[in-house]
Amino acid sequence: IEDFFQCFQISCQGATSVTTFVVFLCDKIAPALRRAVYERTAKDVAEGMKGKIPDFQGSRANLDICILKYLAEQENFEHFTQYLHHPEEFFKKYIEKQVQSYCLDEIRRLEKLLDSSLDFLYRNILSAVSLSTQIVNNRKDREDKISLWLDEFCRELTEAMNLPRSDLKGIEHQEVTDIEFLRSAMAEPLAALRDNLRKEFADADMSSFSRQPHTILAEHFSGCWAQCPFCGAVCTNTMRDHEGKHQAVFHRPQALQGFKWYRVFLGFTLYESNHLVIDICSSSVASNVKFKNLGGKLIPGNKYWEAGPPFSEWKIQPDSSMQAYWKWFVCRFRTELEDFYSRKFRGKGKIPVSWQRVTKQQALSELGSR
Repeated sequence: IEDFFQCFQISCQGATSVTTFVVFLCDKIAPALRRAVYERTAKDVAEGMKGKIPDFQGSRANLDICILKYLAEQENFEHFTQYLHHPEEFFKKYIEKQVQSYCLDEIRRLEKLLDSSLDFLYRNILSAVSLSTQIVNNRKDREDKISLWLDEFCRELTEAMNLPRSDLKGIEHQEVTDIEFLRSAMAEPLAALRDNLRKEFADADMSSFSRQPHTILAEHFSGCWAQCPFCGAVCTNTMRDHEGKHQAVFHRPQALQGFKWYRVFLGFTLYESNHLVIDICSSSVASNVKFKNLGGKLIPGNKYWEAGPPFSEWKIQPDSSMQAYWKWFVCRFRTELEDFYSRKFRGKGKIPVSWQRVTKQQALSELGSR
């Protein structure tokens, strides 16, 4: 009803049927074109970053290495704790920060990308106007020329932008007989529409997107985000709801999740210590060292699956090797880790002297070689 009333208002102002048609149609095209420009640009940003930014040129494992290098360069313990305890959220924030840097750099890349999308879509609209006119001119048997013109116009734009044919019912009965004149009448208001949008892009920022480029990019690196219940390592499966058990290529010192040692006397008396566990779970599962499950029961490491979920949901292969990166991290942030968990690297959790000799450069070099 609103659309018919709008057409009636335009007609009452003394406008011709062609003018009424063009004004109404351009009013519908304007928001659809704007949405399409930002949707197309968001995809272009994501694709462009996957092609040009090393962080995003490989798998999620490659991105993880880039993030670990970034964290080491920053040496910000708070950022590390966010990464260790909320990896999916940290990945998304990292990607968002990189996208903002890419789009809002000194050359104002965002404005250029928006202009490019606008030019592409504008050409599509002009082409749709021309092709629709040509088709109607070739259909001498059709009396409902405007309805046919609108059908073809929306069909031609289907892949480029979303302009529902149902939104144009208000003008499908306009008495427009000169279809060629309609084509020329569309040129000026469409050009004005393009120019107004281009002015808006000069001040555009990331808030202008309804679907953010970093969201699209993050989806490319989605997968399973389950964390090892011992050390917090993230499952490397590329499917979120995958079949089978979770797995990780590299596990970490259990101290990173605050695990502490328990001491057992006479086989049944349990004494808690405040000593952090520096072992990695892939070596613990090859031993009979006990840990406490969520119900408080002591379970041997080599039968860890008997602890039930979430332990039983993981397949942890015995492996005593440990990444140099986490040895460096534990030594660099020893005090912060002890304060964070209110526990100490003492007793069985004493940090080996060999770990203290690992430099940051050595840790980063090992990451780069994988």
